[in-house]
Amino acid sequence: MILFIKLLLAHLLGDFIWQPNSWVIHKEAKKHKSIYLYLHILLHGLLAAILVGEIQFIPYAFLIAVTHGIIDLIKLNFQKPKTRRTWFIMDQIAHVLILIAVVLLYKDETINFNWFNNQFWILITGVLFITKPTSIFIKTIISIWSPESQNSHNDNSLATAGNYIGILERLFVFCFILTGHFEAIGFLLAAKSIFRFGDLKEAKDRKLTEYVLIGTLISFGTAIVTALIVQALLLQLL
Repeated sequence: MILFIKLLLAHLLGDFIWQPNSWVIHKEAKKHKSIYLYLHILLHGLLAAILVGEIQFIPYAFLIAVTHGIIDLIKLNFQKPKTRRTWFIMDQIAHVLILIAVVLLYKDETINFNWFNNQFWILITGVLFITKPTSIFIKTIISIWSPESQNSHNDNSLATAGNYIGILERLFVFCFILTGHFEAIGFLLAAKSIFRFGDLKEAKDRKLTEYVLIGTLISFGTAIVTALIVQALLLQLL
């Protein structure tokens, strides 16, 4: 595990901390002709070798550097302005998977699937349920009260921001309950109320206030009930 942590630290240093924006811009413009691409690759190899600090790991550090360069080249050549975020996520996932593979190869170990036990399936089902499925459920339930406004498309709100905020708040509530920090739910609800207060005050629309309140209570309630069910199921398996 400590080997993976060291390699992940090397990745974070090389990809984010010690990679200037000027390097990124130059790589995106010149792609494989950019000198900074090769400096970036070299930096990753050196960081991996130095942080691990073992002579026998040098070939593996070289492997990390080469595969990192290949992954970056694929991203640079195929990403478009509209797909930049998608390629960034895929790029980072690929890098982490390479690090895991190197750790397993270096330690001569195999992946242990024992942690895919009953507790895992219960937990992952609960987490997935409170994300998009719950968002669709809430949207369907409160759609009959949706306060459509003439200015609804000109309120300077980020596209689908409300949906992501709801998912994040439910995940927080879920984690708070499973870790036994019920009091933190109150702080989360208070924080959301503070940020929402200005919008609702400016709107001067009782229907909008009631709509937001119903959605918030359903969101928090669903997360709480789901977390309690998951917690009860996990305790039965102990």
